[in-house]
Amino acid sequence: MPEVRPFRALRYESEVIGDLAAVVSPPYDVISPTEAAALFARHPKNVVRLDLPVGEQGDGPDDRYRRAARTFAAWRSDGTFHKDPRPSLYVYEQAYPVPGSNVEHVQRGFFGRLRLEPLEAGSGVLAHERTLSAPREDRYKLLRATGVNTSPVVGLYADPGGTTAAILEAATRGQPIADITDADGVHHRMWSLAAEGVEAAQVEALVAAAGAGPITIADGHHRYETALRYRDERRMSRSCEEDPAFDYILMLFLDVAGPLTILATHRVVGGLGEAGLAELVAGLGSLFDVQPAERAELIAAYGTPPAGTGGRGRFGLWTRAGGSILTARRPAFEAFLPAAGSALRRLDVTLLQVALERLAGIDQAALAAGRIAYTKSAEEALDWVDDATNGADLAVLLEPTPVTSIVEVAREGDVMPQKSTFFYPKPLTGLVLNPHEW
Repeated sequence: MPEVRPFRALRYESEVIGDLAAVVSPPYDVISPTEAAALFARHPKNVVRLDLPVGEQGDGPDDRYRRAARTFAAWRSDGTFHKDPRPSLYVYEQAYPVPGSNVEHVQRGFFGRLRLEPLEAGSGVLAHERTLSAPREDRYKLLRATGVNTSPVVGLYADPGGTTAAILEAATRGQPIADITDADGVHHRMWSLAAEGVEAAQVEALVAAAGAGPITIADGHHRYETALRYRDERRMSRSCEEDPAFDYILMLFLDVAGPLTILATHRVVGGLGEAGLAELVAGLGSLFDVQPAERAELIAAYGTPPAGTGGRGRFGLWTRAGGSILTARRPAFEAFLPAAGSALRRLDVTLLQVALERLAGIDQAALAAGRIAYTKSAEEALDWVDDATNGADLAVLLEPTPVTSIVEVAREGDVMPQKSTFFYPKPLTGLVLNPHEW
């Protein structure tokens, strides 16, 4: 079973930095270059300098990681960060409008440490996504240089009894130690529960519930795999150390029962040319029932939030000649599906991957060559196609992957195609840092 622990977090010292909102940031992997520049300019001690260090003129290959390490050491020395005196769990609440709607959700979880386990059969930690070598190497070099987890991995646990929901809700009645509303209108609040004293029973209950069954990584696969590599490297040089801190990783633990929001990621295909596009459209009937659809109908059905839920095998298709709604005829796909568990074979993204390869030759090599672009906005996907100058030929609109499907795929030992899930909202980086020390 997974091992969950409280820890002594490093946190920004308010008397040194002033407004906490000025020094936190989104996770590194959703920050555009423009956003990174704005974060660097926002405050000289914004956490982006640690989590997403940039190169400077004259830098060697790894100088930016060494610069992040020096910056981190300086901020610890000058009082920018303080280390909490007692091991704690950190209750985290995000109140947010679901993008494109008037619906508001409140998501609660907690930050803690998770003992690292290999991602293999029988493990207490399960993955659902395949990672890429370049991001893994980037995160490894940063972790090796700094020895601290800056952005958390997000993990899903199951608590059918609702024990944790009641504890987390009760914790939010107190005074938060962080209270920030970001540019997207997400209200982030955080409280600490000490593992000693009057709050110890609550901490024990949270730890027990989250560790009662396998934890599925929702976000942060690259960070997790990097931490495994770093742990194994450190074990070789410090093999006699008992229960070292580098055996653990910073995680935001969320109950799979939610409410959780997953956004769809739409596909825009380029490089087909007139002949290739005509061949694809002509072949749709071999795999799908095809119903003509106007642009407004597609936006209404696949906008944010979408009108339907994923798993139905329904897609929106748009070319410069018009649109359609496609409904997969699953028996027609059966011979072409991957040799995998039933959960992966049922996914909309799996059906789409098969269809694009069969009808347009979009295989893994074509994906690696950038033949598909991605966007969260259905309207933007259609606009890209309508702009005939950018090489986009075809947009395919999807519904979001259900969270239950993610857990099922992970438990069957499979991994999803790239860009299958986008959990929203992302946890802020900089609220808590996990140093590899006790």
